[in-house]
Amino acid sequence: MASAYLSRTPSSASNRKTFTISTWVKRALIGGVTQSLVYVGNNSNNRTLLNFEGTNDDFLIQNRISGTINTALHTNRKFRDTSAWYHAVLAVDTTQSTASNRVKIYVNGVQETSFKTETYPSQNVDFFINNNQEHNIGRRVDNNSSFFDGYITETVLIDGQQLDPTSFGEFDEDTGIWKPINVSGLTFGTNGFYLDFEN
Repeated sequence: MASAYLSRTPSSASNRKTFTISTWVKRALIGGVTQSLVYVGNNSNNRTLLNFEGTNDDFLIQNRISGTINTALHTNRKFRDTSAWYHAVLAVDTTQSTASNRVKIYVNGVQETSFKTETYPSQNVDFFINNNQEHNIGRRVDNNSSFFDGYITETVLIDGQQLDPTSFGEFDEDTGIWKPINVSGLTFGTNGFYLDFEN
């Protein structure tokens, strides 16, 4: 099981209502323990997470404040192809008037709409993304567990905008395969970043 991860703590909080996370991943282990792609939170009662979930290999986005889960989108779809790259986008804007527009998940350019759990946040709810606390890529920080086992590349945090997948990828004209595009021209915002992992 892998144990590598990245962490960063912003010096100050910024936009916790509107942001986009984009990352490309290739799984090396399936059918095992829960694996965390992004985790922000000091304990299990106050956190935002993006996980591949345990033996089911489905995808979960969750936001919990003071022990209450206000956001949970848990896909019916399973992600078990260890030969494929998955592009995951989490696009959040809790200021939206329509609940289902406040949190969107896309995989390989297509919005996920089939969920075993589907709970959207109330208007103007804060997430822990962009808070001034430790942000982790590839592990759960509060108990140093749930390490992601595989490859991660082209990871982007956009602070202050809810973007769709076409900001990060496109379908190849010849093969129809979803592929990355140059994102260096995007506006990343105060706490945003772009990690291409070329090194």
